[in-house]
Amino acid sequence: MTEAERIIGTPDTPEAAGAEPERDQTARPRGRRRIAVLFTVAVFAYALDLVSKMIVVAKLEHHEPIEIVGDWLRFEAIRNAGAAFGFGEAFTVIFTVIAAAVIVVIARLARKLYSLPWAIALGLLLGGAFGNLTDRIFRSPGVFEGAVVDFIAPKHFAVFNLADSAIVCGGILIVLLSFKGLDPDGTVHKD
Repeated sequence: MTEAERIIGTPDTPEAAGAEPERDQTARPRGRRRIAVLFTVAVFAYALDLVSKMIVVAKLEHHEPIEIVGDWLRFEAIRNAGAAFGFGEAFTVIFTVIAAAVIVVIARLARKLYSLPWAIALGLLLGGAFGNLTDRIFRSPGVFEGAVVDFIAPKHFAVFNLADSAIVCGGILIVLLSFKGLDPDGTVHKD
C-alpha cells in the first residue's frame, strides 16, 4: 500500500495483489464507523449553522453590521430567498426540493461508504443542506418558501452563512477526492 493510500484511508485489498479475495468480517463495522463519522460531521455542521443563525437573528437582525476585519469582513444579517448570490428568488420551492434530494442521495450513498475523507465531505454537504433546508421550511414567508439567514459578508463578495461554507468545503473535498481517484467505497481507480 502506498503512503498516499494509507493517508487517504484506502482499505487493503487482496485482489490488488493478485491474491484470492478473503471474506473480511470487519468490513461492516468499518463501514458503520464511516457512517458514524458522516453523521457526526453533519450534526456538528448543522448545529454550528443553527446556533449561529439564532444568534444573528436575535442580536444582529435590524441592527447595523459589525465590522470584524476593517471593511474587509463584517457580519450583516440579510434574508436570502434565492440561491447563492441571491439568484433565483422566485424558485425557493425548487431549491427546497433540491436540498431534500441531496439529503436523500447522501443517505442512500452512506450505506456503501468506507472512505473516511468521503465521510467527512458528505457530512459537510449533509449538514449544510439540512441547515439551509431548515430555513426554507421554518422561516418566513412560509413553509418551503422561507428565506435563508445569511450574515458573513466579505468585501466584494456575496453574503453567506455557515451552511453555505460547509456545502462549499464538502464540494471542494469531493472534487479533490475524485481527482485522486478515491471512490466512496474506499477503492482507488486510475483513469
